[in-house]
Amino acid sequence: MSQEREYDFQGRQVLGQEVDFETEKEAWNIYKLADGTTVRIKSVVATIVKLNEYDPSGNPLYLVNATRAVVTDVPTSLKKKLA
Repeated sequence: MSQEREYDFQGRQVLGQEVDFETEKEAWNIYKLADGTTVRIKSVVATIVKLNEYDPSGNPLYLVNATRAVVTDVPTSLKKKLA
């Protein structure tokens, strides 16, 4: 864990610490569109912060900084013909 610092959470500053992690699995969500296109999406986590805040059950809250990876497989009939 890193040193504790303030993070913006729901419009206020809350103390928390970045937590080290290992990626066990990054699965793709796969969607087949009505036009025949396949869209694959997955989240790629960059950082996870454990806040000094808790839900009503006593579980700590976490902030997750992630990006989305999107890949498409488009049928040839939908592609624009290039000059």
